[in-house]
Amino acid sequence: MKFFFGKYLKLFIYMIVVVLINLVGATLFFRLDLTENNLYTLSQGSQKVVSTLSEPLTINVFFTKDLPAPHNNTERYLHDLLEEYARNGNRFFNYRFFDVDPESEGVSAKTRENREIANNYGIHPIQIQLIEKDQVKFSKAYMGLVIIHGDQIERIPTITTTEGLEYKLTTAIQKLNNKVSALLNLTEKINVTLYMSSALKQVAPYMGLKELSQYPQEVEKIVEKLNSKTYGKLAYTYIDPTAEQIPAAKLEKYHLTALKWPAIQKANIPAGNGVIGMVMSYSAKVLEIPLLKVFRIPIIGTQYDLTEISHLEELISDNLESLVDINEKLGYLADHGALTMSAFAAPMGMRQPQGATELAKLLGHNYSLTPVNLKDDGVPEGLGCLIIARPTEKFSDYELWQIDQALMRGTNLMLLPDPFNEVTPPRQQQFNMQGPMFIPADTGLDKLLAHWGVNINQALVMDKNCYKQRLQQQFGGGESALYFAPIIKNNNINRDLPFMNNIKGMVALKIAPLELDQKQLEANKITAHRLFASSSESWEMRGRINLNPMFIRPPADEKEFAKMPLAYLLEGEFTSYFKGKPVPEKPADKKDEDASEDKDKTDATKPEDEAKANKDKKTGPDLSEIESQGRFLEKSPRAKIFIMASSEMLKDNVIDPEGQSPNAMFILNVIDALNNRADIAAMRSKVQRFNPLNETGPGLKTFTKAFNIAGLPILVILFGLFTWFRRHSRKKQLQMLFP
Repeated sequence: MKFFFGKYLKLFIYMIVVVLINLVGATLFFRLDLTENNLYTLSQGSQKVVSTLSEPLTINVFFTKDLPAPHNNTERYLHDLLEEYARNGNRFFNYRFFDVDPESEGVSAKTRENREIANNYGIHPIQIQLIEKDQVKFSKAYMGLVIIHGDQIERIPTITTTEGLEYKLTTAIQKLNNKVSALLNLTEKINVTLYMSSALKQVAPYMGLKELSQYPQEVEKIVEKLNSKTYGKLAYTYIDPTAEQIPAAKLEKYHLTALKWPAIQKANIPAGNGVIGMVMSYSAKVLEIPLLKVFRIPIIGTQYDLTEISHLEELISDNLESLVDINEKLGYLADHGALTMSAFAAPMGMRQPQGATELAKLLGHNYSLTPVNLKDDGVPEGLGCLIIARPTEKFSDYELWQIDQALMRGTNLMLLPDPFNEVTPPRQQQFNMQGPMFIPADTGLDKLLAHWGVNINQALVMDKNCYKQRLQQQFGGGESALYFAPIIKNNNINRDLPFMNNIKGMVALKIAPLELDQKQLEANKITAHRLFASSSESWEMRGRINLNPMFIRPPADEKEFAKMPLAYLLEGEFTSYFKGKPVPEKPADKKDEDASEDKDKTDATKPEDEAKANKDKKTGPDLSEIESQGRFLEKSPRAKIFIMASSEMLKDNVIDPEGQSPNAMFILNVIDALNNRADIAAMRSKVQRFNPLNETGPGLKTFTKAFNIAGLPILVILFGLFTWFRRHSRKKQLQMLFP
């Protein structure tokens, strides 16, 4: 009996210990993220954002339950990610999951209520692909979320992958914080003006636009609804150009949709015309919102598509963000023939290989792009970074002084000058199969760069490790080596800097090598970080540049091959190029010069007494000797300069629209780093699709193959022999002990 009682006592004690261990584990535990890029650990930038919230922020997730793989993994990752946000956030951060089913029948009242909430927030079901019983099927599911901060809402309507999810969430939270601050600081209201001719209401039914007659009232309701979320910063105006007789010239500047129709006899509608469109304006900024699309379909005829009222609220809200500069300002050079960086430079749905519209769209999520015209306005104050990409015209000393002084004020510089200006030959030369001409660029930027310790070689880098272009069958098939597009491999990338940590490979294009002036750098105490370089099988193309792959051959002399640095980041307190030199004067505008010449001619024709009187009027104290201080800065605070001699890396044929390619991530990370947002850059590249294997030599490859083929069987045989000898030895020992 005593043994029986003791046995169960031990079992009871073991159960208590197990329960206590579980209780301790529920409160005192730790996690280990063993992934290479810490995929399941919240970045420092995200921790900072959620830990410094000053107002309640709620994330409502609308996700259909019991989805098949891989969508169930996405839901699980989102759960874990939001749990990490809550763990690192303060008391103002909250999140909640809503079970939403797209089906109308067989669901609970709570699920139907959740579906209505999701639709009100603009989260709608999407179509996903399922594989059941070896069959491909399609179904609908809710997979989105909304972030609510005060009266502001930010949506992520579709979450089909875990890639970049933390980056999207953190930047959306930052954007909401900035939006609230920007709206509260507005000094005047944002004007929302609807232009719609009343004459359109008569012909609208014959155009299939029955809802047009109620459009002004519906737009007014939307603006009133948005005013409750934007602290009353919107002002709505409805203008009927027909009744108010507004001149056509005034309307043309807004690019409104104009319609003209013949008389409709059966409805007693006379011939007429009208316009429709919406304009949003704040201060000097104006954005146009087309409301009516007209397109012609063969056989069917002309069709009219009016923007739905349900989508108009989101449209006005998105344009409002562009008007009030919610994000940090990012300047880019817009004159001197520089690379186009407007998000609206290309027609809708078309890519522009020679522009940087895709990059501008990606930057528009986090920055307010500000064009800088050195010839007219100069570099504005308050820019975190100024991008100068592919200038083709020479800078005057005064314009170089403006760039220099912007750096002295603390504005970081991103310089991407091309070593050559690519000139398209005349039409008659094109028929002779001659490619573009490459003329050495002479912009004057080299004077500033040389002063700061960097020189650009007048050459293009060719590399045996380059991008291979597939040839079509009519040209023989196979691959053609594009030597002017070096592949930047993992071992030639500096990942010591946080924003470069996860960049493991890129493709450069038409890029020039850089050289450092170590004496100049040491004299100015500037630190130079080499970001990436070409391979040891690269060489320079100088003199006459011809990039036709058929005429490019690697040099025969091995001495011409060398590894070449292609991008640098300079950090330190820079000294002005104009220190100890006279401050350049602003060149007179040509119009001003012409006006001055006309004035001189007019003065010369005046009577002598009138000229004498004017001379007496000009007589007064000479102010030319008065000196001004504070206009010139000789030294900068700690600042950064990024230099890479290739604007091709920004163009639409290199940057993908999603910003997920290694090239796009590198450029975006550099821009973030120059705007003191290196933590955001590290977060963006946490999930990197391009993950190449480390380079191995031919000897190691041969050894690995031989080991797999012959080495493993030999090891098995040796292990078997070792086991046999061990057993045989043990057997002899036993025989000696027990004869």
